[in-house]
Parts: sequence; structure tokens; C-alpha cells
Amino acid sequence: MTESTTPSISPEQAAELADQAAPLDALLIDAALGPVRRFRPDASTAKLAAALVRQPGTTARRLRSLAAEAGRIAVGTSTLAPSKRDRRFNDEAWTSNPVLRRMVQLYLAGGQTAEQLVGDAGLDWRDEQRMRFLTENLLEALAPSNIPLVNPASAKAAIDSAGENLARGGVQLVRDLRSSPRIPEMVDRSAFAVGGNIAVTPGAVVLRTEVFELIQYTPQTEQVREVPLLVVPPTINKYYALDLAADRSLVEFLVRQGQQVFVMSWRNPDGRHVKWNLDTYVQAILDALDAVERVSGTDRTVLAGICSGGILASITAAYLAATGHPERLAAFALAVTVIDNANAGMASALGNRRMAAAAKAVSRRRGYLDGRALAEVFAWLRPGDLIWNYWVNNYLLGKKPPAFDILFWNADTTRMPAGLHADFVDLAMDNQLAKGGALTVLGVPIDLSRIETDAYVVAGISDHITPWQNCYRTTQLLGGSSRFVLSTSGHIAALVNPPGNPKASFQLNKANPADPAEWLRGAETQSGTWWTDASAWLAERSGATRPAPEQLGGGGLRPLVEAPGTYVFDS
Repeated sequence: MTESTTPSISPEQAAELADQAAPLDALLIDAALGPVRRFRPDASTAKLAAALVRQPGTTARRLRSLAAEAGRIAVGTSTLAPSKRDRRFNDEAWTSNPVLRRMVQLYLAGGQTAEQLVGDAGLDWRDEQRMRFLTENLLEALAPSNIPLVNPASAKAAIDSAGENLARGGVQLVRDLRSSPRIPEMVDRSAFAVGGNIAVTPGAVVLRTEVFELIQYTPQTEQVREVPLLVVPPTINKYYALDLAADRSLVEFLVRQGQQVFVMSWRNPDGRHVKWNLDTYVQAILDALDAVERVSGTDRTVLAGICSGGILASITAAYLAATGHPERLAAFALAVTVIDNANAGMASALGNRRMAAAAKAVSRRRGYLDGRALAEVFAWLRPGDLIWNYWVNNYLLGKKPPAFDILFWNADTTRMPAGLHADFVDLAMDNQLAKGGALTVLGVPIDLSRIETDAYVVAGISDHITPWQNCYRTTQLLGGSSRFVLSTSGHIAALVNPPGNPKASFQLNKANPADPAEWLRGAETQSGTWWTDASAWLAERSGATRPAPEQLGGGGLRPLVEAPGTYVFDS
């Protein structure tokens, strides 16, 4: 039997893989209702058909062009060829074999025509986004590279292994279809163990509540900054995206820079916690702030939030300002967080109020939203990278997926309580945080303009989950001075950006104009990682240095268990 191996990956491939993995709070509606619904004909489909009927001349011209190109393909004079970046057709056989070459050319010609027809229809933003999503998924599914034995690599593997690659792939396909998420496995999980070779920065849990554990990390310098940092992680996946393998951990990096670091680790809720909502989670952050102040012996903290955790951190900061305690925050930071949801990418286009109500009803009956359902929905947003890429690797070639720490984290999904799910859906659908006073939490109207402390906002330029333009708009909502940093790459690679990569860079602009495009035109590229920039920014706002504490805990709180704690193991 031919041994199936786990492929090694280059730094460039690692960055691409990182971009593929992320939770997606903006797709909470589809996660509750299921992804199949998005492939059914709907009002957007009807509008596309009607628009094409109204302009028969344009439609006929596109179809005549397709027929003409098909004729050129048949006689071998077509010059159509896949992009050199299209890895689906990298095998030489796709161009050297006349049958395979014609299959690819017909596929490309049909795809171009379909995309042109969608553009010709003149649909509004939401309908066009929906139809482009459907078109992309259909085209990705119809690629000849997805067909067993037609794919040259699949055919070669079948000859070399006497068909064992297809047998292994078939067994894996059956396994993947047995339970959610019903998508190809993206990572070889056997290479990682939480607390073993991932999430290993030394520290301890110093507070445990019903909702979260608070981890304090062990100082690794003789002197530490007086003002501590509290990080609020996302609410879908577990916190350790911030503490991956050694030398790839943001927590480890900050601790080594002399920063006192505390991170919340959310409990994985179940049906008993159906009523946990925004009030619950904001109160949890307030409890964590209290604990950080007690342990550190200070009355000021830097509050930071990541993705959906950034939404919660923003609400908490506005709550403190509204209740007369803005001084408790020495600074504020957000990473890959969308506050203003206006036209916030494909996810925003796929929702409507009727579906929102149905989604909330579904999660309310279950008591929670299952993170595995969200992972399935997210995969269909990037079908080429997250579905068909692994279809070929796992099922046609019979290989294991790569062993990659970020994808391991991404597969370690959690649930979201129905109350929080409903609140997040309403918040996004009504864009409540972009309107001062539209949202009330813990009985207090939330107005982000009252957050007057300095803010550090970072985004990824190719992030399709939290588009950088929407992340940038946060600078227009906050009342204080904001430093916006635009990193390379996408959602997760923008976070996991350790020093040492010679290609790493980020962009800065001293001004924050209202238009993101204007900001980008005036931005200057800086070499290196934004981690070092963020550390310097924190140092300026974290007070004087003092001797590092000899033991963890304080103020009546003591270490309960070593990091990464116990909640991170909840399944």
C-alpha cells in the first residue's frame, strides 16, 4: 500500500492557508439555517433573469461570442489559457493533452460568459453579490480538475497506486459526510495538542467564572510595563489563535517585550446557556477588568479585542465612558473587527430580515448556534480554497491535508449561545454600533464616539471576512485619536505575523480621512511586522516599568491551574 503523507508547506503556502481559516460572525444567519438554502433560486435569481430578458441584444451578443469561442476551441485556434496563478491547472497535461486543453478552454469560456452576464444585468449591490456568489460556486464545482481520473494528477496517482488513492479518498469522503461540518477535512489534527505544542506560553488561570477563565501570562523580562493588557478573543473559536506554536504567538511576543498580558478564555456554552447575550458577555469583560486591576495593582488597563471579541470590547469601552469611568482604559485596540457593517462584504449581501428572524428562531430552539455549522457556511464562501482544493487533495489524490496550526485552531469550533447569536444578528442587520444610542447594553445606551482614549486599529488588506475598508471606518466612529494599520494578507494571517519574515510589511498614514480609498492613497509602506509597531505604541501608553512580579495572581486572586486552563478543552 502506498503511504499517504502529510505535505510540507512553505512560508508562502502557510500565509495562504492562514487566510483560509477564520470564524465569521457576519454569517450567523446562514449558519443557523444551513448553507444549502443559498443555492436555491430566489428573488435575486429572478431579478437577474428579468434583467437579461430586458436586454436581449446584450445577452445574445454574449452567447454569440461564447459560440464563436467554442468553435475556435474545437478547431484548436483558441488562445484561452488559465492564469499561471490558477493552481488547479498547473499540471503540464492540461496544456499538452489536446482533449484536456479543450476541456479547460471550454470551461474558461463558459465561466467568463457567466460572469459577464451577471455584470451586464445592472443589479443593485446586494443582488449582484448574491448572484456572483452563486456563479462562483457553480463554476468552482464544474471545474474539470474536480473529476476523478480526468484530473491528470488523480490519474497518475491511480496508476502508481493501483487505485488506492481513490479508495482512500472514498473512505475519507464517507467519513466527512457522516457529521458536521460536511466539508472536506482541512487539517491533519494528529500533529497538534493544545497545551502540548500549541497554546504553550507559560501562565495560569487566576479567575474562573461561569462564562470565562482569565489567564495571566508569566513575565519573561525582569521589568514589566506598569499598565497591563487585557485581550478579548473571538466568541466562535477558542482563544489560542493568539497563542499558537512557539515563535508564532502574539501573546509570547508581547510578554517578551515586557507587556503584562491577560487573555480571556470563553467557556464553550451549551443548551443550558441559551439566555447568555450581549449583557452577559459585556459584564464578563467588566469582571475581567476588575480582576486584572486587582492582580496588577493598577487602576488602568489597555483593552484589546479580536474579531467578534472586538465588537464586545468596543461596547464595553463605550459602556465605561457612558457610566463615568473612561479613565479605567489607558488605551484601546481592535484587530480585524468590523463595527460599521454597511456593505460589509458577501456575508452582508446574503442576509435579510426574514431569514434573520428564522435563524434566531432556530438557534433559540436548540439553545445555541453550533460552530461546526458556521464552519460549513464559511467554507462555501471560498469554495475554490476551502472545498474543491481539499476535494482534490483528500478524495482524488488520497492524501492527508496539511498539518498547520491555524487550521487546527479553526477546526476547534465552539458554540454560541442563542441569546448572543440573536443580539449579534440584530446588531449587524441594523448596523447599531454605527448609530450612537441605537444599542442598549446593561441598561446603558452605547455611543462609540464617547470612547476618547487612543485607539490602535489593525486590518488585513486581503481580508474577505472583515473587509479592511469596514475596519477602517471604526476610526470615524471613535471619539479619540486612532492609529490605523493595514497589514498584508487576510483575516488570520494578519494576526499571526511574527518577526522574521523578510516579505512582511504594513501600511500607515498619519491622517484618517473619511474615505478609506483616500487613506490608502496617502499611506506609506513600512517593512516588517505590525507586531513591533503595536508593541511600541503600547509601550508609550503603558506607564513606567517596574520589577516583574515573582508570582502570578494577587489582590486576593491566586493561580487555579496552569495555562491554557480548562475551558479551552470543552467540546
